[in-house]
Amino acid sequence: MDTICHIITKLELGGAQEVALHVVSHLDPTRYQAILISGPGGLLTEEAERLPHVAVRLLPELGRQIHPLNDLLALVRLTQLLRRIRPSIVHTHSSKAGILGRWAAWFAGVPVIIHTIHGYGITPVQPRWLKHLLLMMERITGCITTQWVAVSQADIKQGHTWRLFRNNVQLVRPGIDPRPFQQVMAASDRELIRKELGAEPGTRLIGTVACLKPQKAPEDFVEVAKLITQSLPNVRFVLIGDGELRAQVESLIAYYRLHDHVHIAGWRRDIPVVMRALDIFLLTSHWEGLARVLLEARVTGLPIVATNVGGAEEVIVGPSVGELCPAGNINGLANALIRILSRSAKPADLHPAASSPLPQEFHISETVLQYERLYDRLLGSYRDGKSPEAGTGSQFNQDRNEWALPHN
Repeated sequence: MDTICHIITKLELGGAQEVALHVVSHLDPTRYQAILISGPGGLLTEEAERLPHVAVRLLPELGRQIHPLNDLLALVRLTQLLRRIRPSIVHTHSSKAGILGRWAAWFAGVPVIIHTIHGYGITPVQPRWLKHLLLMMERITGCITTQWVAVSQADIKQGHTWRLFRNNVQLVRPGIDPRPFQQVMAASDRELIRKELGAEPGTRLIGTVACLKPQKAPEDFVEVAKLITQSLPNVRFVLIGDGELRAQVESLIAYYRLHDHVHIAGWRRDIPVVMRALDIFLLTSHWEGLARVLLEARVTGLPIVATNVGGAEEVIVGPSVGELCPAGNINGLANALIRILSRSAKPADLHPAASSPLPQEFHISETVLQYERLYDRLLGSYRDGKSPEAGTGSQFNQDRNEWALPHN
């Protein structure tokens, strides 16, 4: 039996975390021993610890913020842990765990090292020097990476532009289970949920599901709400989520006197139910890999307005599904919402995408299947003595005792 060790920085509520949890919990337990290593304190930690056939290890030193001493300690602890576990594969997620986890795996002699890009850690809000530093670290770490996985074609294109990889990259979508989002909801239940979300009878409800952090630009959500409610006072907005920017978002709502129009609902675990209570879905992110919440909104049948970042245009494939705008374009987002709202006076007529099927590649079952096939292929190559093509130029001998960069 092969041991597959997944490493992620923190088990907070998010697409990368949910995919990692689903993959480790649905690998064939007769063929794989799944281990999940994470930093502490995430909202999904308890759920992870309840998973059958999955061993969870929490490392206190593994945190999201850059901290040289803790990061060095995390690298040492990860290396020690992997030497004890001796996995066949280490599979990392997220930027911080991706760097530390891959180097720990290499130091521990793990034969196959995989990294999934759920969007890059190099973001528009970072200072130029930090972007260059992170890009250099990704390129160097790419030299010891057996296989890259991307969740969107956009991330593959960006990786080629940055020269992170050549041919050792594969597209695996961050799939969802569409069934909970397609269940019929009684009208009375829907009205009850809408009331909880701040929408009175006869109003339109525009919502998002997102962590309140800079990546998701929740202040832009409030700015859009301000523009819409100036001309359409019967529209309500709801933010389902929480996070570091909550206080700033609440201050902005107060500043614009939008208490009657914008509601912060906090985190909820009944997202399929919440989605079916909305009339339109709005995503204001400034950067993404591929937001799984767009898949959830699409399969629910909601019209979508989103920023054109990451793999958004791979989900919003036409006007019947939704509209895309450049990130930060408040007027563009507001105008797109107004066009959708003007289709009919009846909220029920706002759902033209209800019959739009979700391609199989976006189903979580396909995600797990593709990862199992990838694991089998890479392990088969390793055992046949065919060292998998690694990185952006590193060359390994079969026993991994030498590492040399190409001379040309």
